[in-house]
Amino acid sequence: MSFVLHGVGVSSGIAIGHAYLASHAALEVAHHIVPEDQVSNEISRLDIAFNGVREELEALNASVVNGPAAPEYGAFLELHRMILDDPTLSTAAKTYIAQNQCNAEWAITQQMGVLMAQFEEIEDPYLRERKTDVIQVVERVLKTLLGHPGYVPAPLKHDGDSILVAHDLSPADVIQYKQHRFTAFLTDLGGLTSHTAIVARSLNIPSIVALHHARGLIRDNDVLIVDGAQGVVIVGPDEHVLTEYRLRQNELELEKQKLKRIKTTPATTLDGTAVELQANIELPQDVEQVKENGATGVGLFRSEFLFLNRDSLPGEDEQFEAYRTVARKMRGMPVTIRTFDLGADKNLDNAKRVAANPALGLRAIRLSLAEPQMFNTQLRAILRASRYGQIRILVPMLSSVSEIAQTLHLLENAKQSLRMEKIPFDEKIQIGGMIEIPAAALCLDVFMRKLDFLSIGTNDLIQYTLAIDRADDSVAHLYDSLHPAVLRLVAHIIRTANRTGIPVAICGEIAGDIVFTRLLLGFGLRTFSMHPAQLLTVKREVLRSNLPDIIPLAQKILKADDPERIHGLLTKLNS
Repeated sequence: MSFVLHGVGVSSGIAIGHAYLASHAALEVAHHIVPEDQVSNEISRLDIAFNGVREELEALNASVVNGPAAPEYGAFLELHRMILDDPTLSTAAKTYIAQNQCNAEWAITQQMGVLMAQFEEIEDPYLRERKTDVIQVVERVLKTLLGHPGYVPAPLKHDGDSILVAHDLSPADVIQYKQHRFTAFLTDLGGLTSHTAIVARSLNIPSIVALHHARGLIRDNDVLIVDGAQGVVIVGPDEHVLTEYRLRQNELELEKQKLKRIKTTPATTLDGTAVELQANIELPQDVEQVKENGATGVGLFRSEFLFLNRDSLPGEDEQFEAYRTVARKMRGMPVTIRTFDLGADKNLDNAKRVAANPALGLRAIRLSLAEPQMFNTQLRAILRASRYGQIRILVPMLSSVSEIAQTLHLLENAKQSLRMEKIPFDEKIQIGGMIEIPAAALCLDVFMRKLDFLSIGTNDLIQYTLAIDRADDSVAHLYDSLHPAVLRLVAHIIRTANRTGIPVAICGEIAGDIVFTRLLLGFGLRTFSMHPAQLLTVKREVLRSNLPDIIPLAQKILKADDPERIHGLLTKLNS
């Protein structure tokens, strides 16, 4: 049966391939259709798993029978035995396997949901909370099942046509999947400018978030069409639809090939104004894509991605090698390294902090200053790499002058330690600040006295200006890059920096969105930094732009406060 799902497209393009269901949570398991002759084996696996867990519980009970907490622990184990023997879980799961021809892991998690729903209806709060015990029992069963693998689906015949389908993906998950040849990403959760969406977009493959029920409705190996521009997923398309989308795929590929012709063309407007187009990267290997698309520098190296997907922190030498590799490959072009922007949805694997609102908590420069030893290690690594290229340091999420003062003090300490060890570095290395908090934008005059350059992080600036969690799809419709307050704040930052001669760039998502290219040029922006895949489309827009025509319309948009008028003027500007 063919059906369509709608979400929020975060990376355009068309992908056609087979679904690969990702498991990222303890009780999220793959759903396999089991051949009819294997169904009895799956039921036997489930029986064996249940018996194994019963034996575990009996052994646990015997080991504490004479202990001081034996009565309480015994009651706990008895409850787990009762849950294990509940027909809603055990008998029904086997029936589910037989009726749906599915793997045992999927059946037991489906029945867990039924049993938990029954607990939710209990009025007594203590008994209602015993649903946690249901989860613990099912975890034991799953652990036993996973130790005795059953039917495993045949691998996909064609490498590189897999489409990743997940309930949610952290930025660390997405980075981990970079090594695989997925042709698209689909998630139930996420927002247009969540960090996960940003990283997915950097892979230059179609990606859709906020699909809500994709992980539950799509089955492993289903044929999918992903239209990233429209935010549409077609599950089980017929041949007519497949043919139509293959034609669209070919047209998009031809368009990409045409864009490559302007790779070496200088980014200059029709009136002769030069524009710098730089790239955002997550890892050193991304530099190849930067060079392929003709960037004139790395405007944002998100160094925190070196810290993810690992049990231990990267040491000074490891960081130094990563930064030096990028500097050398860029052959003298500027490389702006942002100090680690950890926190929010980008956490270390061993991080124990839990914040009620992580976007407003201990993150970015706040975390760096709270962990001076970790920060010193990074600063020393960046300084050591600075002799191999034009490296600059960018500090994220600054909100006060005191944070700048503390950062400069720690930077000087790192420099002094290298001097004492006679390790060379660039003594004149530039340090800049991310302007992504309204407080920083409004105190710009003071900030500019301390910093060498500015970079506007529009993703967080919009989030904090409009008080909207950009990772929450339930308020995604309120996240508005064209809100008058956002436009005036961005224009104010650019205008103020230009007036004082401080270099200013935008490295947020709007820098790579051609809807905003002419508007930002009209505001006075001359340096953009974006995903490498967006560089050539933005360059084409720059080459078609004429500043004398753009500036008057940009000023009209800045003065407008009616959304319809803003959109109308923007359409005229881009026509």
